[in-house]
Amino acid sequence: MIANRTVSRYPGTVINAAQIPLAMLVVFTSAKVLSEIFERLGQPGIVGEILAGVLIGPSVLGWIAPNELLSALADLGAMFLLFRVGLEVKSSELLKVSGMAAVVAVLGVIFTFGLVWAVLTFSGSTQNETLFLAAALVATSVGITAQVLATKNLLMLTASKVILAAAVIDDVLGLIVVAVVSSVARGHWNLWELVLTAGLALGFTAVTAVWGAKAVKAVAPRVEEKLRAAESQFILALMLMFLFAVLAVYSGIAAIVGAFLAGMALAEHTGQRARDLVRGVSDFLVPFFLVSIGLYVDLSAFSRAPVIVLAIAILAAVVVSKVAGCGVGAWPLGRDEAMRVGVGMLPRGEVCVAVARLGLALGIIRQSMYSVVIFVAVAAAALAPPLLNLAFRNADILNRDREGTTFSA
Repeated sequence: MIANRTVSRYPGTVINAAQIPLAMLVVFTSAKVLSEIFERLGQPGIVGEILAGVLIGPSVLGWIAPNELLSALADLGAMFLLFRVGLEVKSSELLKVSGMAAVVAVLGVIFTFGLVWAVLTFSGSTQNETLFLAAALVATSVGITAQVLATKNLLMLTASKVILAAAVIDDVLGLIVVAVVSSVARGHWNLWELVLTAGLALGFTAVTAVWGAKAVKAVAPRVEEKLRAAESQFILALMLMFLFAVLAVYSGIAAIVGAFLAGMALAEHTGQRARDLVRGVSDFLVPFFLVSIGLYVDLSAFSRAPVIVLAIAILAAVVVSKVAGCGVGAWPLGRDEAMRVGVGMLPRGEVCVAVARLGLALGIIRQSMYSVVIFVAVAAAALAPPLLNLAFRNADILNRDREGTTFSA
C-alpha cells in the first residue's frame, strides 16, 4: 500500500508517507477532544488544547515530539490567528488608545523584568543567566488573549484595544531588552547596532499602523480588478499577510506582529467572503499553535523540590508584575478595565520560548532553567483564559446588546 512506503524526495531524505498525516491527526484530534471536554466542564476550550500538548508530548504519553513540521504549522497558526484578529480591528480605533497602550507596555516590561530579576537573584542564579531569563519573560504573547476575546466577541471594547496595541508595542520593547541583554551577556556592546535595531522595529510598526490602511485602500482594488483567479480578494489578503510578516521579521520583530498589522491594514477593505475563508484556515491551524505550547513542557525537570519552588516563584512574579504593571498603566480607565488589561497582558508564548532557546544555545542558561521558563510560559498561557473570563464577565453581559463584529471560534 502507498501509505506504508517510505518516500525519498530529496537526496538523503527518507520519510514514511504516513508520518505527516498521522502527526497531524494526533495533534488536531487530541486538541479538539480536550477542547470539547473543557467546554463541557465550563472551562475555556483553549486550555484543553494547550494541555493536549502536554498529554501527547514527551513528558506524558510520548506520542508526539516537537519537530520542524509542527513548529511550522504552529507558526502559521499564530500568524493566521493574529491576522484574523487584525481584520476585526480598525487601525484608526487602535491609534486612539496608542498613548495609553505605550504606557501599559512600558510599565509591564519594567515591572516584569525587575520582579523576575529579583526572584532569580535571590535564588542564586548567575548575573548573565538572571538577565537573560528576565528578558525572556518580559514579552506578552497576545495570541491566547486574542483568541479568548475574539471568541467572546469583545474585540471592540476599549480594554481589548489597549491590550492589542500594548502587545504590539510590548513586542518591540521585548526585542530591545533582549538585544541589550544579549550584548551584555556576550561581553560586547554595539550602541549603533542596538539603535538601528530599535529604529527599524519602531519605524516599521509605526508606518504600517498609521499608513497601512490608506495604502491598501488605494492599491488593493486596482490589483483585485486585474486578478482573474477565483477568490482574488482572499488571495491578495494572504499575499499581504505574508509580505507584512516577512517585513516584520527583517525589522527585528515577530512575524505574528506583521500578520496582525496586515489584518488591520485590510480591515476596512476586506469583504465577508474573504473573512470567512481566513476563519476556515485559522480554525484548522490554530490548534497546532496551542498544542505546540504544551509539547515543550519537560516534567522530568521538576523532580527536585528547589526547581518546583523556583518555577512557582517565577510564575507568581510574572503574573503579579504584568497584572500590576499593566494595570497601573490602564488605571485611568477605571479599576475593572485596568484589571482586564493587566490580565490580558499575562500570556507568554513563542517569543519567550525563542529567547530561552537562544540562551540555552549560547550556554548562558542551564537546561533546568530552560525547562522552568517553558513551564512558566505554558502555565501563564493556561491561566490567562479563565482569568480573562473572570475579568470580562460583566463586559460580556454588557456587550451582548451592542453592535459589534461576530467572531466565533
